[in-house]
Amino acid sequence: MPLTPTTLPDLLDHGFDTVIDVRSPAEYAEDHVPGAINLPVLDNEERARVGTIYKQVSPFDARKLGAALVFRNAANHIETSLSHHDGAWKPLVYCWRGGQRSGSFAWLLGEIGWRSDVIKGGYKTYRRMVVDMLHRNPLPFRFVQLGGYTGTAKTELLPLLAERGVQVIDLEGLANHRGSLLGSMGDQPAQKAFESALAGQLCRLDPTRPVIVEAESSKIGQILLPPSLWEAMKIAPWIEVAAPLEARTDYLLRAYDDILSDTVTLQAQLAPLKAHRGEALVAQWTRLSAAGDTRSLTRSLMEDHYDPAYAKSMKAMAPAVRARVETDGLSPAHLDRVAGQIEAALQAMET
Repeated sequence: MPLTPTTLPDLLDHGFDTVIDVRSPAEYAEDHVPGAINLPVLDNEERARVGTIYKQVSPFDARKLGAALVFRNAANHIETSLSHHDGAWKPLVYCWRGGQRSGSFAWLLGEIGWRSDVIKGGYKTYRRMVVDMLHRNPLPFRFVQLGGYTGTAKTELLPLLAERGVQVIDLEGLANHRGSLLGSMGDQPAQKAFESALAGQLCRLDPTRPVIVEAESSKIGQILLPPSLWEAMKIAPWIEVAAPLEARTDYLLRAYDDILSDTVTLQAQLAPLKAHRGEALVAQWTRLSAAGDTRSLTRSLMEDHYDPAYAKSMKAMAPAVRARVETDGLSPAHLDRVAGQIEAALQAMET
């Protein structure tokens, strides 16, 4: 009996031992059900080949070739990736539309004796539910934004709050980007993959309790915050963290050491700021970078770029800042105390 979920939490709380995505590696890489493993019954080239024959020769010839490839690849998966499973194993299989690829593989697994099934509608069913949650319907959560000038360690505070039992969503972690011009952390996920990870985390939250998110713009690197989340964030109250410039400089020197130490990449990332801050200032930053004076560079970036941008944004948005937590340092001990103060402020907002 195919799994027929009515909500995304129902789908994610499926009760099977393993979720198997039998789509091609390219389809899987773009997005997949959280936790699913990829055992393609057609690889990228095979899928393209079958599709070409379907269009240029005939559907019958395409299905004949597809069947041979699907069962050949399925046999290999059974002999290798799945050989360790005992008879009680329950796999849940899906493909693009819940059609021939998943149906054939699930049937074969069932013939062996495993209690296999498929997701009705396949990945399209799952993706529609994610879109409904993040693009079409209002989210049922009460968000609180954690704001503050650049360098106030907001991202580092999130796991400390989570350890205290506070519900948090680390958007920058999900986007693999630190949310600023110098925030690259490597390749970002595809937009759909980001939304899957976000939806999966939201499904685990308690809607009766507040959720802390770091204050962001509507775009983190190349990732766009989906509309339902962005609308909820725009009306969310704020808790703001404040720290002296020197403390923020020390923190950023530690947190951004990778990019500050990479002179070539850093200078390339600073170049676009000429349009906003002028050629003279960017030239000064380039000289400081070339000289290895990362402290002066970091301080100037905050004083002359990030701080003015933050102040301008605050004036334009005028968020409801419900609490302001001040700290004279950003060491681990300082941050632990700040997390405690944020937790207390959050509790006060709830009373």
